[in-house]
Amino acid sequence: MSATGKSALAALALGLLLGGANGVELTITTGDGGLYPQVLREQLDRFEAATGNKVTVVPAPISGSEAFAQFRLWLAAGNPDIDVYFLSDEWVPQLAEHFIDLAPAASKVIGEHFASIIEGQTIDGKLLGMPLFADAPALFYRKDLLEKYGKPIPATWAELEATAREIMAAERAGGSPDMWGFVFQGNTYEGLTCDALEWVASNAGGRIIEPDGTISINNPNAAAAIERAAGWIGGISPEGVLGYKEEESRGVWQLGNAVFMRNWPYAYALGNSEDSAIRNAFDVAPLPRGDAEGARSAATLASRAIAVSKYSRHQEAAIQLALFLSSAEQQKENAIRVAYLPTIEALYDDAEVAAAQPIVPRWKEIFLNAVWRPAAVAGAKYNEVSSQFWSAVHNALAGSGSAAENLELLEATLIELKGEGW
Repeated sequence: MSATGKSALAALALGLLLGGANGVELTITTGDGGLYPQVLREQLDRFEAATGNKVTVVPAPISGSEAFAQFRLWLAAGNPDIDVYFLSDEWVPQLAEHFIDLAPAASKVIGEHFASIIEGQTIDGKLLGMPLFADAPALFYRKDLLEKYGKPIPATWAELEATAREIMAAERAGGSPDMWGFVFQGNTYEGLTCDALEWVASNAGGRIIEPDGTISINNPNAAAAIERAAGWIGGISPEGVLGYKEEESRGVWQLGNAVFMRNWPYAYALGNSEDSAIRNAFDVAPLPRGDAEGARSAATLASRAIAVSKYSRHQEAAIQLALFLSSAEQQKENAIRVAYLPTIEALYDDAEVAAAQPIVPRWKEIFLNAVWRPAAVAGAKYNEVSSQFWSAVHNALAGSGSAAENLELLEATLIELKGEGW
């Protein structure tokens, strides 16, 4: 049976389950761009045909910060006009009071998703978002250059440094003066929180704030990880990396001017585009680990989830819509048509997904090593926690105080911010 036929049967079965919920009008809001809005609309059309419900998409700002601000205003006002919200993972704990627990309705499918992703959507024992797709960064490496110089894929940051330095020097001597060893995201924004959390967590330095609320960032392993990264600036990494976000990093990389890059999955397809200088010359691997006892690869996990507003007038139908859109069938279609990475583990071993999007199976190991930002524990205070963290790290990278000095100051700031509790 074709994918379309399976979709129709699944939607019909869903319609039978909904029963009395037929005929209601639902609204969802999302700021996603690219190919996904078209795929989403087709999925909603199938849902409508099977259930008799109507679903209207209310566009949200594409900018994450603007969308979050808009959602917070609507929810604070108890707006009943939006039934289902598409949320970034770090928004869920900050808006938790406004969403209903999906665990009872999703009890039979929760186990299909990566446990780490379910963890990030669970606040105080309540599953407030159904995972829709996931994101986690990887180490992009020039396989042609590693082969040329007989180097293995680096498993540790020390190995990455040594390999990057050697190949960078050799390539520059050979007529490529713009070659750098490693590019990443060093600007003062949420991206640096993600990068730096990976450095810290991969060196057994904790998660900034632990799940029990303990502020853990001021420790020797964390300081050593950030101090190591500071040593990259002006060495294997350009000084300009202190102003790089994802696209600036990708720009250097895709022009063929870096041996290694840390970035998100979106850069994979772009790197293999027809006009790319590195087309078919690179691959991806898990990010390196540190050298402290207990060190392991760590990738900051990001995901999108579907949450149901407690102010919705049609909560039963909204819950079923959330389950429908986050189901294995819809996630498989998203993976094949849009290259969105599923949150359902079995889809990483699906032959049709692998044939259509070879990138997807490569991310399974990366997700198994993923770590969450401390958004769930910090709750409404997370944005300030993150801002203070990235500022401290950026100071260290820029040479304004050592990593240890900046983390000591950060700890004091976070203690004050915590007050009597998160």
